[in-house]
Amino acid sequence: MVGVLLTLVAIGLVSYFVIKNYYPPIILLLLGLLLLFCAYLEGVPAVAPKASTNFFAFDFAQAFTNLLKGRLPGLGLNIMAIAGFAVYMDRIGASKALVKLCVKPLKAIRSPYVLLALTYVVGQFIALFVNSAVGLGLLLMASIYPLLVALGVSRTSAAAVIATTCCLDLGPSSSNAMRAADLCNMDVVTYFVQGQGPVALCTIASVAIGHFFVQRWFDKKEGALANKEDTKESALDVDKALEGAGPAYYAILPMLPLGLLIGFSPLVYKAIKLNLVTAIIVSLIIALVVDIATRRDFKQCCKDSQAIFEGMGKVFTSTVSLIVCAEMFALGLNKIGGISTMIQAAASIQNAGLFIMLIVMLVIMIVAAIVTGSGNAAFFAFSPLLPEAASSVGIPTLALAVPVQLSAGIARTMSPIAGVIIAVSGITGLTPIALIRRTIPVMIIAVIVSVTSSLIFL
Repeated sequence: MVGVLLTLVAIGLVSYFVIKNYYPPIILLLLGLLLLFCAYLEGVPAVAPKASTNFFAFDFAQAFTNLLKGRLPGLGLNIMAIAGFAVYMDRIGASKALVKLCVKPLKAIRSPYVLLALTYVVGQFIALFVNSAVGLGLLLMASIYPLLVALGVSRTSAAAVIATTCCLDLGPSSSNAMRAADLCNMDVVTYFVQGQGPVALCTIASVAIGHFFVQRWFDKKEGALANKEDTKESALDVDKALEGAGPAYYAILPMLPLGLLIGFSPLVYKAIKLNLVTAIIVSLIIALVVDIATRRDFKQCCKDSQAIFEGMGKVFTSTVSLIVCAEMFALGLNKIGGISTMIQAAASIQNAGLFIMLIVMLVIMIVAAIVTGSGNAAFFAFSPLLPEAASSVGIPTLALAVPVQLSAGIARTMSPIAGVIIAVSGITGLTPIALIRRTIPVMIIAVIVSVTSSLIFL
């Protein structure tokens, strides 16, 4: 019982400090150390006897060292490689070229709400290659948002759809997907295709349909229809927003890593083995050669390649540090035993263990994501609990990991302090609360559909 109380207090403290805008990694690290100390007082060591420094205080630091050693060469390097590639694609105009290509078919659609639904689908497709919710939101606000308003969509509806375009953390480039695949002892491509794939398709369809009806209902209720002045002004902004885009064939470059990973995966061609980092390096070399051949300015192309390492360093200070510190917090939670107690209690309920366990994990993840405004922080803090939770009710970790992992990104889009919500609302002049009023109903539908489809397919 003490462990449960300490767990609830720790979660409450994390929520409080994140809401107050404290730096999340250091908060998670300090609370993790505090929990390890509480566990030590109860006779639970921070590390295994073989790895002990023979001094309990140093063992706390050793636990963190072990996490760093385990994450930097694997998951950490994967995430930094993806970030470096993404920043380089933005630097050479390949990301804008991809958006420009995807925007063209939308111009032919005249029904505002059909356009909204398809905009979400297109945005979620782009999210496979631009895996930052804030980055994608800003890119779409600069490019697709003016187009939507120019074609008769209300500003509020357009903002709501764009804010949700990265609500599902999908694909091998998603750090949450990498972590989930690691917990399931699966290759990330296999996790994406066999685990996320069928669930994501159902969820994407439900979000697109949800936006069609929800945004139309809100527009009618609030009278928030596009006016002629908005339409004329935004029509002029579309081409300006896509200035700096590379040639049309540059749109292929952001898709290279995913294409290589799927093409040389156990699902397609087994003879050649290709991991994520190697696929990124190959893609970077191809992109650099294409850029040099196109611009014929070797010095400038070399200078632009600096963006690769800038992106890697930036994501280390944000995402990788968050991952390791969140795992330190999760280690502390595991050591005090509160989460295990709650998991065992849920598992002991006859004939409802699976459903109760799923609800418990979903509630923890959704509340954490809404309170912190971060799908990554929530998932990395509590995802280490998934294997134990799944085994306690006798199901594969995949069946629990997919809906819980997807719920973290969905719940982030319901948070008024999420980066993408703040960014989109700031550009449109809306308040974050006004924006999430439009996103919450659709995201609730997304959670229900993702859970239901997970139970059916997994």
